[in-house]
Amino acid sequence: MPLFKVHDGLLDGVEQTNFALEKELQSLIERNLGEVFNCRFVATEFSTGAEHAGRIDTLALSEENNPVIIEYKKVESSDLVNQSLFYLSWMEDHHGDFEIAVQRALGSAVEVDWSDIRVLCIAPNFKKYDLHAVKMMGANIELWSYRLYGNSVLYLEEVFRKAYSGSGSTGSTSTDSADGTVGRKAAANREWGQYTFEERLEGKPDEIRELALEIQEFVLGLDPAMEETPRKNYIAYKISQNIVCMELQGQRILLFLKLDPKSTPGPSGISRDVSAIGHFGTGDLEVSIRTADDLEAVKPYIEMAYRRVGG
Repeated sequence: MPLFKVHDGLLDGVEQTNFALEKELQSLIERNLGEVFNCRFVATEFSTGAEHAGRIDTLALSEENNPVIIEYKKVESSDLVNQSLFYLSWMEDHHGDFEIAVQRALGSAVEVDWSDIRVLCIAPNFKKYDLHAVKMMGANIELWSYRLYGNSVLYLEEVFRKAYSGSGSTGSTSTDSADGTVGRKAAANREWGQYTFEERLEGKPDEIRELALEIQEFVLGLDPAMEETPRKNYIAYKISQNIVCMELQGQRILLFLKLDPKSTPGPSGISRDVSAIGHFGTGDLEVSIRTADDLEAVKPYIEMAYRRVGG
């Protein structure tokens, strides 16, 4: 993926480089977990004990309080996927160890949500065998490639993320969703303790259902890699992190956008700052949608949240 600098109407190629040590990549991501993946740092080089005899590169907690495992390689290596699967297996059997680490790092008030465990593999490249292997697995493994350039630019690209359909099929992935339907992009499977978009529509008035479908179509249309993740009380739309969360109520739909309400107050009359108010989902700018006009008014702000997250 070549990178060019524009200067006086000409393109100058930027040289690609790499980190001298793998630890440099790891430390950089750990210091910027919130910015890159909207996660909170829990531990580095976390020991899995004498029996498993391993060290997890990075442990973190997602914005929805799900466990996160991150493994790194500065060269292409199939060991990365194998190591990640090994540590995922350890995590599934050692909830208590992770919860203790979370309490030490983030405080005793934080409750871990075990409905999902997120595993991120970060490397310059992945072999075709790695892509095939993770496509065949049921594990929630994400493959991210990176490029470091001579002008101190770090480029991260999601290569693969498993996306589960509501029917329990393991067929759809974010890498092929550009040619799929909206339903194929939904990451909702009872096996993983999650819910479906259709369940969130149940019992709602027709006008709310129609608005929800329009919001779904608009948000998923922003990016083929956009993932829809229905939760118990809301539906999250995200790429590397949540962009907007949708809560369906009886007479309105609440959208929570990843925007700063102080600098971006949102559409007049239907928005408020909820940064200090408890609510379902993530995002500090709440917008109340009751009509098609409300939806049209909020669309530019959804696009703004998408761009600011890095879309």
